[in-house]
Amino acid sequence: MHKRNILEAGLRIEEAKKAIILIHGRGGDARGMVDMQEYLPLQDFAILAPQATNNTWYPYSFMAPASANEPWLSSAIDTVHGLIDEVINSGIPAEHLYLAGFSQGACLTLESAARKAQRYGGVIAFTGGLIGETIDPKNYQGDFAGTPILISSGDPDPHVPVTRVHESEAILKSMGAAVHVKLYPGRQHTITNQEVQDAATLIASSY
Repeated sequence: MHKRNILEAGLRIEEAKKAIILIHGRGGDARGMVDMQEYLPLQDFAILAPQATNNTWYPYSFMAPASANEPWLSSAIDTVHGLIDEVINSGIPAEHLYLAGFSQGACLTLESAARKAQRYGGVIAFTGGLIGETIDPKNYQGDFAGTPILISSGDPDPHVPVTRVHESEAILKSMGAAVHVKLYPGRQHTITNQEVQDAATLIASSY
């Protein structure tokens, strides 16, 4: 199970009016996600980046049967949900809270948000999709109420099939999200400058 290990940056949560939760990918770390503040308009944000135990949120592919990734998957979702609650309880409303992740962290970002849907400031998934061998809509609840969601991915990507991106898009739209998908032919499994610019635009335009 994941131990609580949160890297904090930016403003103290008690002083900030906005917050972002940044979720690293498999083999990555919280520091690498926090470093994205150099490229995103987060100057007046509280920045929270959880660190996965052993740098991995769950052991197998996000498209493996969900049971194969337990108990780590549930623990990872609980970690994100705990941070969401912590931010809101601090006085920052959900509509001023943003979630963003890369790869395994992007999948965890989308899954956590969809299981606790409400009007967020925005959700950014750099190469990811909803989690499970198949997507089960019964896992998700709430109303995104127009939350802007950006999903970007390579076409093809070695870990995230484009079909899963579009399946996720459909579910999220059905829950009231304003989903924008951007696919990049031949792009490697990484985050490009254009994707960072798109994320910055989403954050700046939804203040």
